[in-house]
Amino acid sequence: MFHPKGPGFGELIHQGLQSVERGYDLLAPKFDYTPFRTPEDVLTASFALAGGPRSVDRALDVCCGTGAALRHLRPLCRQDVVGVDVSQGMLDEARRHVEHAPGEARVELVRGDALALPWHEAFDLVTSFGAFGHILERDEPRLVEGIHRALRPGGRFLFVTADRPSPWRPGYWMARAFNAAMHVRNALWRPPFVMYYLTFLLPRARSLLEARGFHVAVHRDTLPERYARAGLCVVVATRA
Repeated sequence: MFHPKGPGFGELIHQGLQSVERGYDLLAPKFDYTPFRTPEDVLTASFALAGGPRSVDRALDVCCGTGAALRHLRPLCRQDVVGVDVSQGMLDEARRHVEHAPGEARVELVRGDALALPWHEAFDLVTSFGAFGHILERDEPRLVEGIHRALRPGGRFLFVTADRPSPWRPGYWMARAFNAAMHVRNALWRPPFVMYYLTFLLPRARSLLEARGFHVAVHRDTLPERYARAGLCVVVATRA
């Protein structure tokens, strides 16, 4: 549908009728050939704010998927890079992709829930890319709390989000239509598949992070121009 090596329309429908875990297990081998993967130029620009090679001890990528961000994190770390994801299929792909990535830090992949992170003051840097749509709004405070707990004092949470989108942009209504379809799907079909757009946008993200004691810095001119024009920005939230 998106690429000769990517999933077809029928495959996407079948995956969308599964649970989140099973759906991504099925999608994992072809995920990188879909538009759902965070573009490489977005990752490169975002990680330019994270520091130079071997500048942090330990880093965690939440909802790591097939390991796109882990490949950027490994050269930054002196000790460990950890990826956590609910889908074992995605973790299997991440292991294959990160195995020969540059850097010497040890890579650990953990199957787990982003809302139940088990670490306490273990990381200097936490990242997450393209995964906030899997977190319901009512659960976002739990996500922020878990990331705060996982970071050491002075540690940073780095992610990409958008300002409140303009209803004059065509993409806004496409996202709203997709969200409406997902609400109908989840009302009629079990298990639910949590995937929504326009979530954890900057105003709410800033509010939740500052309420938990983070200092929030918003970088609007870091990403390539086409993403900046769409309202995307890089956020670096530092734990006090």
